[in-house]
Amino acid sequence: MSVIAESQESDEAGNKGLKAGALGLGSAIVIGVASTAPGYSLAAGLGGIVSEVGKQAPAIVWMAFIPMFFIASAYKYMNKVDPDCGTTFTWVTRSFGPNAGWMASWGLIMADLVIMPNLAGISGQYLFILIGKPEWADNKWAVLIAGVLFILAMTWICVIGIELNAKTQMGLLAAEVITLIIFAVVALAKANITPSLSWLNPFEITTPDGSMNWSAIAAGINLSLFIYWGWDTAVAVNEECADSDKTPGRAAVISTFILVANYVIVSFAVISVAGIDKLGESSDVLETSAETVFGNHGFGAVFFKLLVIAVLSSAAASCQTTILPAARSTLSMGVHKAIPAKFAETHPRYLTPTFSTWLFGGIAVAWFVFLVVISGGDWQGDNSPYILSISAVGLMIAFYYGATGYAAVAYFWRYLFKSSKAFFAVGLSSLLGALILTWSFVVTLMDDGGGKLTYIGLGLLFLGVPLMLACRTVDGGSFFRIKPDPMEDRPDPFEPDAHSPELGTYRKEV
Repeated sequence: MSVIAESQESDEAGNKGLKAGALGLGSAIVIGVASTAPGYSLAAGLGGIVSEVGKQAPAIVWMAFIPMFFIASAYKYMNKVDPDCGTTFTWVTRSFGPNAGWMASWGLIMADLVIMPNLAGISGQYLFILIGKPEWADNKWAVLIAGVLFILAMTWICVIGIELNAKTQMGLLAAEVITLIIFAVVALAKANITPSLSWLNPFEITTPDGSMNWSAIAAGINLSLFIYWGWDTAVAVNEECADSDKTPGRAAVISTFILVANYVIVSFAVISVAGIDKLGESSDVLETSAETVFGNHGFGAVFFKLLVIAVLSSAAASCQTTILPAARSTLSMGVHKAIPAKFAETHPRYLTPTFSTWLFGGIAVAWFVFLVVISGGDWQGDNSPYILSISAVGLMIAFYYGATGYAAVAYFWRYLFKSSKAFFAVGLSSLLGALILTWSFVVTLMDDGGGKLTYIGLGLLFLGVPLMLACRTVDGGSFFRIKPDPMEDRPDPFEPDAHSPELGTYRKEV
C-alpha cells in the first residue's frame, strides 16, 4: 500500500492525505500574514520603492493594496466552490483548461523557489548581526552556510506538521508585529521630517515636466507586490482548515488589511526619520532608520537588537511558509496526474506532503548555492544574478495572481450580472485586480528594455513549457484531456454549500 493510500484511510486525513480541520481562522490569518513576512519585506523592499517614488512610497503601498485585495477576493470565491490546496492550479484549469492551469501553477512554484535564497540569506545575515558578527554578514560563504541550514530546518518543520507550523508562526509573528509597532511609534516621535498626508497622494508622482510618472508608479507597484505577496498561503492550507470553503478565503482578505495598515504606518515612520536620500541608497531601510532613531547605546542598542530579531524571525518564518504553498500545489498536481504521482505522497503520521516538501527544500538549497556561486565577489550588487533573480519575483507574482483573477471572472461569468454584489465583489474586482497586475507586468518588462531582469523572469517562466510537455506522459496524459467545467455546471458562489464537480470530471474523448 502506498504512503498516500495509507494516510487517506486515517480518520484525520482529507481526500489528499492532509490533516483536515487542523487550523481555525486565527491560525490561518497568522499563516497568511507571517508568510508575507512584514519585517523582512519592509527591510528588503521599501528601499527600492523609495528609490522609485521618493516620499510618495506610502501612496504606492496603499495603491498596491488595491489589486491585492481584489485578487484576495477572487481567491475567496474560488475557494468557496473548490477548496483544493492546488488553488491557482485547479481554478485556472477549471476556467481555461489544463495547459493554462499547469503554467499558472508553475508561476507560483517559481515565485516561491526564486525568493527562497533571499529569505535564507537575510536570515543568515541577521543572525550574524544579532550575535555581534557583522563582518560575517558580508561574507557570502558564511551567509550561504547559515542560509542553507535555515532552509533545511524550515523544511523539516513543514514536514512534521501543520499545527506546529502554525504555533511557530504565531509566536514569531507576535514578536515581529509588536516590535514594528514600537519602532514606528518611536520613529514618528523622533521624526526629522514632518510627516505629511500628501505622501499618500499618487498624483504627486510626476516627471520633471509635471505629468504623471506612470513608469515609476508601475515599477513601485511591481516592487510592492513583493512586500504584499504571501497572503495566499492562508488559502493553500485550505484542506487543513476547519470550514475549508470559508475560513481560508476570509483569512486571505483579513491578512491584506492587516498588511496595508502595517506597511503604511511603517513607511511613514522610516521616511520621517531617515529621509528619502538615505533610504533610496540603503539595502535595508529598517536597519538604516533604526540606527538613526535609537543609536548604539543603552535602550537604543537593546531595541536595535529586538528589531534585528524581528526581521530575522520574519525572514525565517517566511522561509518556512514559502515552502507550504509550493508543496501543496505540487501535491495537488500529483493527485490530479499533472506531474508524477510521487508528488502526491503524504506522510502517514504527520499528514503532510513529504516528498513535495523535501524536494522543494532540496531544490531551494541548490538554487541558493548556484546563485551565490555565479554572482562572484559582488554577490549583493544590483546586477548580480542573486539580486536580479529576486527582482524577477514581482513578474511571477503578477503572472499567477493575475491568472487567478481572470479565472474567477471566467468561471463565474454566468452569475456576474444577476446581482450587484456578484458584479462588484466577484466580477469587477477580480478583473480590475488582474488587469492592474498585467499592466505592472508589461510596463516592467518594457522599462527593462530586454535587460537581465526580462531574461531571468521570462526565462524561468518559459522553462515550465518543456517541463509541461514532458509531463504529458504521466498516466497517459489523462490530466491534459481535461476540459474546462461547462458553464451550466459551474456553481453560484453566493449559494450556500456551493461546490464545483471534481476536477477532471469533464475530459476530451481520446
